[in-house]
Amino acid sequence: MISFMSRPIFYLRNKLSERHFIILSSILVGLTSGAAAIVLKYMVHHIEEIVADSRKTEDFFVFAIFPLLGILLTVFFIRYFLNNTLKKGSAEIVYSIVKKSSILPARDMFGHLITSAFTVGFGGSLGLESPMVSTGSAIGSNYGHANRLTYRERTVLLACGASAGIAAAFNSPIAGVLFAVEVLLTEVTASAFIPLIISAACGALLSKIVLAEGVTLAFSLKQPFDYKNVPYYVVLGILCGLISLCYAKVFHGIESRIGKVSNQWVRAIIGGLLLFGIIAVFPPLFGEGYDSVRVLESKNALMLTEGSFLSSFIDSEGLLLVFIGALIIFKMIAAAVTIGSGGNGGSFAPSLVVGSYLGFLFSRLMNLSGLTQLPVSNFTLVAMAGILSGVFYAPLTAIFLIAEITGGYHLIIPLMLVSSLSLTVVHFFEPMSMEAKKLSKMLHSTVETRDKLLLSRLDLSELIERNFSVVPEEARLSDLVKIIASSNRNLFPVVDKGQKLIGLIHMDKVRGIMFDNSKYDVISVRELMTKPEAVVELDENLHEVFAKFDATHQWNLPVIEDGIYLGFLSKSSILNRYRNELIES
Repeated sequence: MISFMSRPIFYLRNKLSERHFIILSSILVGLTSGAAAIVLKYMVHHIEEIVADSRKTEDFFVFAIFPLLGILLTVFFIRYFLNNTLKKGSAEIVYSIVKKSSILPARDMFGHLITSAFTVGFGGSLGLESPMVSTGSAIGSNYGHANRLTYRERTVLLACGASAGIAAAFNSPIAGVLFAVEVLLTEVTASAFIPLIISAACGALLSKIVLAEGVTLAFSLKQPFDYKNVPYYVVLGILCGLISLCYAKVFHGIESRIGKVSNQWVRAIIGGLLLFGIIAVFPPLFGEGYDSVRVLESKNALMLTEGSFLSSFIDSEGLLLVFIGALIIFKMIAAAVTIGSGGNGGSFAPSLVVGSYLGFLFSRLMNLSGLTQLPVSNFTLVAMAGILSGVFYAPLTAIFLIAEITGGYHLIIPLMLVSSLSLTVVHFFEPMSMEAKKLSKMLHSTVETRDKLLLSRLDLSELIERNFSVVPEEARLSDLVKIIASSNRNLFPVVDKGQKLIGLIHMDKVRGIMFDNSKYDVISVRELMTKPEAVVELDENLHEVFAKFDATHQWNLPVIEDGIYLGFLSKSSILNRYRNELIES
């Protein structure tokens, strides 16, 4: 479709100013990404309707085995239709921005839609928002690539696609914009912010027009905010931070353990069977889990136990709260098992669902204690923002998402309080989010700041200067003088017969004797060379390289690979390239 549209769009590009063309492009990308999100929502909705029929037959074990089928279908599609190359998560998108000039594979425009529909539609305990973000990002990236836009323009449209996907998923344009800013982009100028807003508005508008009532999350507040409950919101914020930490630990631990199973089919079967056992006990963990959030909001929490073989034993509110507490733990486990075994989805929905369970549990416990009477609905919603903020390190997204799905800003103060406290607690123990840690591992460096992220865009191998004259270790002063005469450098690497670096010769070292003919055949190169103060390995990142520049106060450092001399890195050249990247971004 993008290729088909390229010719008329290319014509418009020549007729419009750069600013106006980007605005037009943001509309097209926003509508397309929003449409993709809507298609995914309907695909999952219809699959869930088919799956739900198995519940009516009262053959619950058939119902519980569906997640295994969904994961197997996902693995099959990725292996045989996508050549095992589908990358998941926002870290992959940021990596493409940093290292691949904001170019995402064309297959990502449909691969995430199909595979996440299989996974979540058949009961995998993940969310659709991450696949929507990946799909929208791929649409924006491929649109920009097809129309020969610059790196900066491609990056803006990539983020536009992501913001439209989130906006369409929740009918929340502000949350869509803020997600793109907090999670994907390192810095947003006014020129980039406007296209993001337009794309998100287009995605949300399309969602509003097309999606039926009940497909997206929406709640109406029944009780206003009471400032007397602030101390309880403070406690809730701290709890959200601690649970967010647990979520990250559980997710990473289970995903890495399942990942150790090398055979992807065995991995899928193990994960599917684990989900079978979990869902047999805790049916609310089937699929995204938003239905259970609606149940909690309806104040009929006992409905959560329907279908569970434990339901006949839960005959008091105390046991119901124990059941909901177990849901918090097993939702984390189920999400990690689903993604680790080969399913496709994200942590957005699981974070919101875990938050709803926590908020409900906390407020009901406080009410049962007799200390106070808290509005359960409000605490359920606010905790959703708290967990989302703590898991994604995106407090603004969390605040405005809940504000938008509740249709107003009546809870803005507790939302701000709980989201910020949750993130503060998480930051105290873990400076980086799950996706940021994954990105740092991919880049072989930390990426807490924009400067470090920009520096990660530079490829060390492309910065190596190779026009230094090499001196063999057996050479004499006479040979060195000839090499100096034909060189415009004042630094000379000395190598052995295997081209391994053994030392350096500085021009200052030989300037006083290079015109003394009597020493030409007397002094050897080995007598003149010095050991380098530091060397750079080819697989090092530029953050480590700059640490060596700072420690040695040198402006040129030799680069080696397994001891073999490759060339030099110049601090000034790196800074010039960094400056160019800064201007371009």
